[in-house]
Amino acid sequence: MKDFPTRLSLCRLAVFAVLLLGLVAGVAPAQKSDSVVKVAAKLSKSDTEGDQTVTITVDVDKPYHLYANPVGNPALKAAQTTVRFSTPLAEEPKIEYPEGKLVKDDTVGNYKTYEGTVKIIAKVRRVKGDSAPLNFSIKVQACDKNSCLLPATIKKTAE
Repeated sequence: MKDFPTRLSLCRLAVFAVLLLGLVAGVAPAQKSDSVVKVAAKLSKSDTEGDQTVTITVDVDKPYHLYANPVGNPALKAAQTTVRFSTPLAEEPKIEYPEGKLVKDDTVGNYKTYEGTVKIIAKVRRVKGDSAPLNFSIKVQACDKNSCLLPATIKKTAE
């Protein structure tokens, strides 16, 4: 009988461990949008004024979409695709986002998306004498028809 409390405690511990293991195994980490979005960039040669064009190619895996810029719906503005340069520039870049595909939605209102491959063109003026690669980031949020992945900021270098 002396061993009964010890065996009972061990049984309880074993049951607790099995339950905990089941809970941990059943909870998958949330997936981020960069797992379904790939970004590449190409930098043109600089002209005499220091102007260059950055062509950013964004590939979105099916069945996902990104929110366009402009998204066309104030409620979704925080989720729209946005490019930011971290390399110092002589002036604010001129970023040309492609027209998104219009999605008609009676619940949240109409909005625009990107699907498949899209190209974003950025016209930049470099600081005089700077010919280093350009660092930038692109903020994205990928969704399918049922749910959204966590937003992600993808950092890249254009060379």
